[in-house]
Amino acid sequence: MVMEEGGRAYKLLLFVTGEQNFDAICLSTYRTACKLRFIQKRCNLHLIDIYNVIEAVRDAGLNAVELNAGISVTRLENLVSSLFNQLSKRLPTTHTVNPRESTALLVEFLLAAIDSEPDSRLTVLSVKAMLAMLCGGKLVDKLRYVFSQVSDSSGVLVQSKFDGFLREALKLPTAVHEGPSFGYTHTLARSCFPQQKRVMLNMFLDIVADPPQCLVWLPLMHRLANVEHVYHPVSCSYCRGNGMTGFRYRCLRCRGYQLCQNCFWRGNASGSHSNQHQMKEHSSWKSSATKLGRALSRTLGCVSSREPSHPIYPEEPERTLNLANIVPSRPIGNTMNVALSKLLISLLSVCVSSVDSPSRQDEEHKLIARYTSRLAETEVCFSFPREILAEIKHLRAEHDAACHASPEKGSTNPTLLAELRLLRQRKDELEQRMSSLQESRRELMVQLEGLMKLLKAQAAGSSHASPSRPSPSTVRSVGAASPQAHMYPPQDSLAGVGGDVQEAFAQGK
Repeated sequence: MVMEEGGRAYKLLLFVTGEQNFDAICLSTYRTACKLRFIQKRCNLHLIDIYNVIEAVRDAGLNAVELNAGISVTRLENLVSSLFNQLSKRLPTTHTVNPRESTALLVEFLLAAIDSEPDSRLTVLSVKAMLAMLCGGKLVDKLRYVFSQVSDSSGVLVQSKFDGFLREALKLPTAVHEGPSFGYTHTLARSCFPQQKRVMLNMFLDIVADPPQCLVWLPLMHRLANVEHVYHPVSCSYCRGNGMTGFRYRCLRCRGYQLCQNCFWRGNASGSHSNQHQMKEHSSWKSSATKLGRALSRTLGCVSSREPSHPIYPEEPERTLNLANIVPSRPIGNTMNVALSKLLISLLSVCVSSVDSPSRQDEEHKLIARYTSRLAETEVCFSFPREILAEIKHLRAEHDAACHASPEKGSTNPTLLAELRLLRQRKDELEQRMSSLQESRRELMVQLEGLMKLLKAQAAGSSHASPSRPSPSTVRSVGAASPQAHMYPPQDSLAGVGGDVQEAFAQGK
């Protein structure tokens, strides 16, 4: 049934795509990007980012499957259905999607893309590659995910895996009849990267973000999404439209000659302007005063003339966080909040007074791991609100029973009225205490998050100062410490970090 609906929806999609007259766009790159952007929005994939895709792939059990392994259409439908079901739960009530319709449409388009090449089959890699290319979110995040799929355990690109990714990703342009411009060939993967050189993450991002010809439509599709609602308060020199939305193109030879994106893409020109003239693409509007101020800032060296296209990531692959050693929660006394406060103060003192020595870094990592396991014990704070809620429910039941028993008698019995007032007062006190406990835990979690970020930033900065220091990736894997480190007594794992921390742990026992 879903496949039949998908077939009808896909035919309708092709019909609507034809009505958009995308084939009138002269430039194949813009034509391909516009078609894929239209399909992305029609399938509601622009509302789903790469992290939602990763989560759905993991829930479907495909994260541990070989990339070349085949999957069934039913499994693909379940994966896509979970994507849109989760999306419908996240969206506000003012913005709704039809998960069933979106699932049928996307599945049919993916299957059509697979069938666009002879002898192709539905594999895990094809699903991951196409969903990663079509989903929303930041381009750099999508490229990092792609690199994680086509690299080995040491963080080096594997050419054969990247070749397989290109084969699957370029089925998308082929599915919208742009195969002659962006079809797959066996030499594409080798032509993208320098030969006889290890390709790490940062080099991969540099090359693909400034894309090779076969992938030039990918960043353009993201730029199209970014400028869809950008308004330029100038008129087009060809169509004389009052203002432009999207890209604006300015001729570098004809003074004051500007075109809207629709006229430029379709090759429209007027007057002395020619399509052979060099044009500059603008994705935002800046007033003359703003441009003059920025030019002066660049001249004086206050502003960098070129910003990096992406953050610089560590070359070593990040190790995942191991939560196997987190201590389960157990009942503790009312001194937990005091102990947590002292722990936060001690952690802050460690951040300020830490010295640049590897042993000290190890002690800080042990402290973070200990504190993370200790934090699991704060779940007991939720036991107090549960008890409070249970008591409130009991008091409400008694109150309702008293109210429904005998209204005439209740209104004249002073003892009953006094008990009712006491019950209401007790209920208010319990609700206030529950609220204060929740607020206290929330504040402690915020402070902990700030201190963890401070420790990670300090470790990252010190690693650049000394080559012998551990890489930033080790700071991210505080939960991945050896299980033996969590089996020592608190005095061993906290040796050298200060008596306040040990005292705080002792009070929490």
